[in-house]
Amino acid sequence: MNSAAEFRAEAAKRVLVKDGAYGTMIQAARIDDYAGSLGLVADQKGNNDLLNLTRSDLIVSICRQFADSGADLLATNTFNANAISQSDYGSDAARLVGEMNREAARITRSVADSSPGKRWVAGALGPTNKTLSLSPDVNDPGYREVTFGEVKAVYREQVEALAEGGVDFILIETVFDTLNAKAAIMATLEAEAALGRPLPIMLSMTLTDLSGRNLSGHTVEAFWASVRHARPLTIGLNCSFGAEQLRPHLAALSAQAETLVMAYPNAGLPNDLGEYDEAAEETAGQVDGWLDEGLVNVVGGCCGTTPAHIAAIARIVEGKPPRVLPAERHQTLLAGLEPMVIAA
Repeated sequence: MNSAAEFRAEAAKRVLVKDGAYGTMIQAARIDDYAGSLGLVADQKGNNDLLNLTRSDLIVSICRQFADSGADLLATNTFNANAISQSDYGSDAARLVGEMNREAARITRSVADSSPGKRWVAGALGPTNKTLSLSPDVNDPGYREVTFGEVKAVYREQVEALAEGGVDFILIETVFDTLNAKAAIMATLEAEAALGRPLPIMLSMTLTDLSGRNLSGHTVEAFWASVRHARPLTIGLNCSFGAEQLRPHLAALSAQAETLVMAYPNAGLPNDLGEYDEAAEETAGQVDGWLDEGLVNVVGGCCGTTPAHIAAIARIVEGKPPRVLPAERHQTLLAGLEPMVIAA
């Protein structure tokens, strides 16, 4: 049985748990030196992805803490490990993209394989800091900083490195621009064909406001319609807000998606300092409402969530039934109907 089939089979039995936020944990570690002995010219402070190379001990520790907290799905520390985002830290950093992703995948794979029970590894692709759908120049609406082909090539480099490092899935997350996500999908499909091995896709949209749209203007229903052709293993929402604010939009997506739904909210809304104060049990309590409504198959945490949050979520999901896919609900309904008898 391949990884996707195993994942689906397990998700049919119980609600699975994803890990939490690397950025939150790295920030708490108060790192002074990001570049180590790499000799990079530009200041690397805040370059969390570079730590896969210079502080692998810290990344291993964070990943292990999430696994020990009950996470079934472990994502790589590669949110900004792409040439577009890394260019903000200089051309030297951008040239290390392949190495960053391979090492992150190897770290996460090692933790997954050495943890009790079955764990899966998702190679995380962030949205980059460019948008294909909108112009950054209000005086030139047709201008774009990057082309579709450039974004696809950047993602292709990242996907192939993650695959080489041993990931099970490709997680295209925090999608604020649906066209960027399409470039990532195409890059993954091309890499899959070139490598000759399955690279199941996970997709996760982020909302920019409470109306339930992303930056490129898509509602969750429109987003699903735009990407369902990729036959993703999971579709869902992450970041955006806390669990309570995500609930109605998650319900709308859950009602339509013909695949597994995964959601991982922030630990509430940030305070005036941009920090997250929501306690682990409070986050888990709100996620419990999702479970009661049958909205999710996989649940975890985004900004502000720590191993404590993941452990609290893992306790909440225990014994709770997973979401039933719409097609399965339809079949169950049909099975319960009496056959129609038409009189002659």
